[in-house]
Amino acid sequence: MSRRTKTEILDAEEQLLVRLAYACEVEGMTQAQAAETFGLTRLRVNKALSDARERGIVRVSINSALGPCVALESDLVDRFGLSSATVAPVGQETFNPHTILGAALGQFLTRLLSQPDIRLFGMSWGNTLNMATRFMEPLNRPDLEITSVMGGLTKGSDVNSYEITTRLADLCNAAHSYFTAPVYAASVTSRDILRDQKEFRGSIDKILQADGLALAAGDMKNSLLLADGLPDDVSVESLADAGAVGDIMGYFLDASGALLDHEINDRVLGIALQDLDDLPNVVVAAGGLHKLAIVRAILLRGCVDHLVTDEHLARALLETAS
Repeated sequence: MSRRTKTEILDAEEQLLVRLAYACEVEGMTQAQAAETFGLTRLRVNKALSDARERGIVRVSINSALGPCVALESDLVDRFGLSSATVAPVGQETFNPHTILGAALGQFLTRLLSQPDIRLFGMSWGNTLNMATRFMEPLNRPDLEITSVMGGLTKGSDVNSYEITTRLADLCNAAHSYFTAPVYAASVTSRDILRDQKEFRGSIDKILQADGLALAAGDMKNSLLLADGLPDDVSVESLADAGAVGDIMGYFLDASGALLDHEINDRVLGIALQDLDDLPNVVVAAGGLHKLAIVRAILLRGCVDHLVTDEHLARALLETAS
């Protein structure tokens, strides 16, 4: 519905703004055509259209399921200092987060790995990252190398780091390499011994040179790591009692994003969590409200460049942040 004027005659300036806005926004006239039609310069037309938006004469409404998601992406970037955010639309309250997020992450990785300056890319493991490879478009990047960045599970699985790394490399026609270690050492002493080995050190140094990483976040209820990756002498209850809200790369965090005061974090075989601060293009994909606490903790830590999530979790993150 058009707004009513406060005076019977619009001033000449507003008349011009309305006519230009209608010509360009409704009739589809280019700014060059409008300049010729109205006898103005293109600079004057451009400024007039900008003024029309500022004064509320022209208002933009996006009629698409993606519209609210785009707004959420912008808010997440502003609130948590991200380089970008991808928010997947969800049509109902119950949904399969692995499929929804896998599709969004697959599209994001297709764009990211198409960039020629991405020469070494690290891949973690998990259901969402596994699903992402099902939605990626094939690329021809023989100059690219995919490497696993996190120790693997002892059980064979489609979501293990070795399988996901190989599948992604095949999709990109790229080389691949593995970080051949379990997630955790048997003890802190064992971890120190392994870290001193030349082969282990070489794998760590390679990951630290990566041009990007794709990581998942595990919560304290439905995590694959809790089910199949914890050492036998570490219980889920002991982690929860210490204040754990979930993990990233096997490191457990508390609600503030700090490393949990628990021995498990000293037994991780891999790069240090603080190394993420110095790596570019750190991508975290996680969705579902059950992951609110761990995703919020990761974002508060400030080690993420790109977040891929769903619209329900995006809204919850912004609500708790405010």
